[in-house]
Amino acid sequence: MEEVREYRALFAVDIVGSSGRGDVALEQIRQVLSAALHASFTRSGVDWDACLRHDLGDGMRVVAPAGTPETSLIHPLVHELTARLRAHNLLAGTPTRIRLRVALHAGSVQVGRGGTVSGRPLEVLARLLDAEPVRAALAQAPEATTALLVSEHFHETAVCEGRPGIEPAAFRRVDVREKEFAGSAWLHVPAYGGTPQAAGSVPDRTSSDPDRTPSDPDRMAPDPDRTPSDADRTPSDPDRTPSDADRMAPAPDRTAPAPDAPAGNTKVISKASGHGVIYALGNGTMNIGGESGESGKRGKK
Repeated sequence: MEEVREYRALFAVDIVGSSGRGDVALEQIRQVLSAALHASFTRSGVDWDACLRHDLGDGMRVVAPAGTPETSLIHPLVHELTARLRAHNLLAGTPTRIRLRVALHAGSVQVGRGGTVSGRPLEVLARLLDAEPVRAALAQAPEATTALLVSEHFHETAVCEGRPGIEPAAFRRVDVREKEFAGSAWLHVPAYGGTPQAAGSVPDRTSSDPDRTPSDPDRMAPDPDRTPSDADRTPSDPDRTPSDADRMAPAPDRTAPAPDAPAGNTKVISKASGHGVIYALGNGTMNIGGESGESGKRGKK
């Protein structure tokens, strides 16, 4: 095969935190990742056997066949790969769980004998894969399985079209400075439920969790939209409307003696239709006074 220069779509993945897990765990991870990539490429309509693959030790670089639609490497490929790895992680132990940084770029590369590939686009792909923004995205979203960084060129040719399954709003522009590379790229963190979401956002696990049981503070917290009822208002509330219970409540006993009144000398005061005031003392004395004068009758029981 003669060396040719061809425009190719470029894909690369790197396992997060692969070092320190031991050879046994790493070998299992590599097997799971290889199988997931194979299935995801095939599901996306990309011939896995026609891809030029390069083992990165704790990841893989894939050069797609010439003519591969760039959009297919985002959707369904990245979303399919994310779903497969998430399913694996649900059953896997901590040493064999897989989280990935993913990078996408495209450009003219030199394809040689034996499937060797070289060219500046591969260097750009490597810088994207190691870039700080994609590392930070996974660190800030520990429940995310993958984080994708695409080059400015790839974003223009694949993302901006807004094809089904690819939402331009789910990508955020970031600055990348890695070694000799400096430029813009676009970051995307596939949602934890499998659908695209804006990069860097983390779902609210308290208010939106359907299985969450309200705690005591939740039950005691006032409802801001609730209109207070009459039962809520205190007697001093000027807006309070008397309820039936208020109307039926017995009136206070106005004949009861004051706490400091002497025993046997209880006073009862009553107004009699504007004609006078009647004073009745507990010792049997009654005084009646009128408006025009004062007359008194005394008697003993």
